[in-house]
Amino acid sequence: MVDLSHAGLTHVGTVHHNLSTGELYEHAVRNGEAQIGHLGPLMVGTGKYTGRSANDKFVVDDPVSHDDIWWGEVNRPFAPADFEQVLYGLGSYLQNRDVYVQDCHAGADPEHRIDVRVITEHAWHSLFARTMFIREFDPDVLADFAPDWTVVHCPGFHAEPSRDNTHSEAFILLDLGRRMVVIGGTSYAGEIKKAIFTVMNHLLPKKGVLSLHSSANVGRDGDSAVFFGLSGTGKTTLSTEADRAMIGDDEIAWDDKGIFNIEGGCYAKMIRLSDTAEPEIYRTTRRFGTVLENVTFDPDTHRIDLDHATTENTRGAYPLTHLDNVDPTSMADHPRHIFMLTADAFGILPPIARLTPEQARYHFISGYTAKVAGTERGVKEPQTTFSACFGAPFMPLHPTVYADLLGDKIDQHDVQVWLINTGWVGGPYGVGERFPISTSRAVIRAAIDGDLDDVPTRTDPTFGFAVPTHVPGVADDQLDPRSTWDDPDAYDDAAHDLAARFVKNFDEFTDVAGADLVAAGPHLD
Repeated sequence: MVDLSHAGLTHVGTVHHNLSTGELYEHAVRNGEAQIGHLGPLMVGTGKYTGRSANDKFVVDDPVSHDDIWWGEVNRPFAPADFEQVLYGLGSYLQNRDVYVQDCHAGADPEHRIDVRVITEHAWHSLFARTMFIREFDPDVLADFAPDWTVVHCPGFHAEPSRDNTHSEAFILLDLGRRMVVIGGTSYAGEIKKAIFTVMNHLLPKKGVLSLHSSANVGRDGDSAVFFGLSGTGKTTLSTEADRAMIGDDEIAWDDKGIFNIEGGCYAKMIRLSDTAEPEIYRTTRRFGTVLENVTFDPDTHRIDLDHATTENTRGAYPLTHLDNVDPTSMADHPRHIFMLTADAFGILPPIARLTPEQARYHFISGYTAKVAGTERGVKEPQTTFSACFGAPFMPLHPTVYADLLGDKIDQHDVQVWLINTGWVGGPYGVGERFPISTSRAVIRAAIDGDLDDVPTRTDPTFGFAVPTHVPGVADDQLDPRSTWDDPDAYDDAAHDLAARFVKNFDEFTDVAGADLVAAGPHLD
């Protein structure tokens, strides 16, 4: 039996070590954790936690990491003694209970890869880890597997806030010195993958490697593209194209050789998924090996219903190999294009704008978008937000560390950067309409194909970026959002208000960023 004492776990029951996908299916169904859907997906529910619990995530404050961390609302400190107490309680809870262990990797590039051991209470979470991280198939490597990092996921163990100094019964605790992540009180599987992403965001920049909350794909001639964006902005959808090979859908790294995927699977939103607009992803919902979270289904036929659910954050985890067109190496050359995706809930931003290198750094640090309903607890409808680097909850270092690396790579490799609004047009949320996926695909395709290289542009008077005046397949008036509003003066007021929010948000970065970067932002006059 594999020794789990390195994770503080002793006297557990049976350790189910590196079970196959089929075996984990059998365990999950036999344990009452899941049901099998029509054509083979594993269907599970996550209870009241249907999204990330941002307020329950902490970083252990110890001498190893104290001076590195960007402490604040995102990275909240947690006392080492409290971590030991939680780990002790979790170990006591798991005594004589069966656990599931998956040994896998994070990082497609062997030079920057870490070995990860995921210990879970439930079989379906073990399948999730097997799906989302990079599998190791060599039995000799698995026999000698020594984890660099360990994740313990135990949703049945609840913290006691008054005793453990957590925010609630749920907790996500990162101990960078001990190289451990401990998760409890929540069944939402996304916490597992995002915890390791946070770890990589701590390790890679120290090696000069930029880690990005992004997706990426590559064309037939080797031209790769990177898509930044928070959950719900379209990273997975817009990077999944039949004629461009997928590199990864959520976590990408960029080193001196090019880009590579950190994961081995995709974690796509499933609510209202369309078989016409998103056929590649839709087909994964009819595949053995896909894990569907909180998806509604018919209790008799087990056919799924993607249009109706109790949460907006229904999810599907599937291996990259479920897609028709993927790069088997999960690696590609330096990107030619970067697309920063934002779901603008105010209806101010155009569907596409060209950014200068300084504007790219500004908008990267700003990370403006809307939180989509269900992605985090308590969010019932889209809310405007700024999330540094388009992923502040997963960035343990100061945002300017990542922005400086990004700026250097943009300059070095002459990358064209675009701001893409996948949000609203014709008015704010509740008045206007959201851009259809076809529009977002059209503007991205035009940029990649070079159709915008010689197109005239107008300079946005508030935000200063260059907006093409014509894009094939897109109505010209949509490129000028002001013209789509019934009341242009109301648009001007709303644009000024949004610009003021940008400026206010950037105040905390002004001293570190410098005058040139501040000047790349919007102009309130």
